[in-house]
Amino acid sequence: MDSLSTPFYIVYEEKLRKNLDLISRVARDADIKIIMAFKANALWRTFPVFREYGVCSTASSVNEMLLANEELHCKAHTYCPAYTDRTIDLFISGSSHITFNSVEQYLRFRHKIDAHNAAHPDEYVSCGLRINPMCSVVGTDIYNPCSPGSRFGVVAEQIQDLPQGIEGFHFHALCESSSYDLEKVLHAVEQQFGSFLPKLKWINMGGGHLMTRKGYDTVHLIGLLLEFKRRYPNLEVILEPGSAFCWQTGDLEASVVDVVENSGIKTAIVDVSFACHMPDCLEMPYKPEIAQALPAVDHSKPTYRIGGNSCLSGDFVGEWSFSQPLKPGDRLTFMDMNHYTTVKTNMFNGIDHPAIAFSRCDGTVELLREFTYQDYKNRMS
Repeated sequence: MDSLSTPFYIVYEEKLRKNLDLISRVARDADIKIIMAFKANALWRTFPVFREYGVCSTASSVNEMLLANEELHCKAHTYCPAYTDRTIDLFISGSSHITFNSVEQYLRFRHKIDAHNAAHPDEYVSCGLRINPMCSVVGTDIYNPCSPGSRFGVVAEQIQDLPQGIEGFHFHALCESSSYDLEKVLHAVEQQFGSFLPKLKWINMGGGHLMTRKGYDTVHLIGLLLEFKRRYPNLEVILEPGSAFCWQTGDLEASVVDVVENSGIKTAIVDVSFACHMPDCLEMPYKPEIAQALPAVDHSKPTYRIGGNSCLSGDFVGEWSFSQPLKPGDRLTFMDMNHYTTVKTNMFNGIDHPAIAFSRCDGTVELLREFTYQDYKNRMS
């Protein structure tokens, strides 16, 4: 790995398999289905590992659905906030489940799905409705799908009768949450929508179940789901976490290119960008761990902001302390930069996009992709 020039993302097969082992065990012990959300991970060159575990996926766009079909070799569980006349036929052809965001959307396109199912019973598409229990356990508004005024899902008073042909409910109310958060949301779901549950075939509990995080109570999760299934034996239970599959499975390797000082604040400028390559650090916001930094800020030690190599004034995060002063050429490892990071990168400023490497269990490192000027140019017109 030291022979690779920065910047690059590095994903570790051994860490992926550790997460997949845990997720597979939870699915087996709870007698549920756990599928992967591409919005958190779309590194399809690693998908052969996921296929070994029989992982299927969600899709929220035609492109994600096609990736599921082509690289995970499965039909997608699809949810899109709004389908269109242009996209609905494509979604029908590549999905096993389609969840609608509103009753109106379902009624608008129901005839197309009925016609498909009549003509292709071996490729049956099951229809669902996204519900919104308005139970907020997410502290950051930008990631809270149950905040007042949310555009996601149908609230209880909007359903008097279950529309004919709806076979499932889908809700998503978590973000890197615990099983105890799920318990609160499930209570709200049953209170508000419980009369409909015996009439359905499946329920999708969405994402945000961070079961691979240290300290997550998987025993409680399994017990919670088994108890729910005892109350509703008619329901297939589906979870679709994103972060859990790739939690702490990859890093972003960067190098210091300069150190500047202004008003007593030292900034180490690196050859990556928070805005381009780690956008959640600015959106959430949060401060990532750096492997070479001290565990806590200590102003008696060399202390720096880290600045990205873009012209955005706010492209920095800080502070970190180090045992020795930083200098150009020093390597910095931004930890846990696989889930929700590689999928959200951009090429603002035309900054070099980090390469992507895959560290195999046998210790070999495979360079999956390098990016060039043509990648930047081809995104423009």
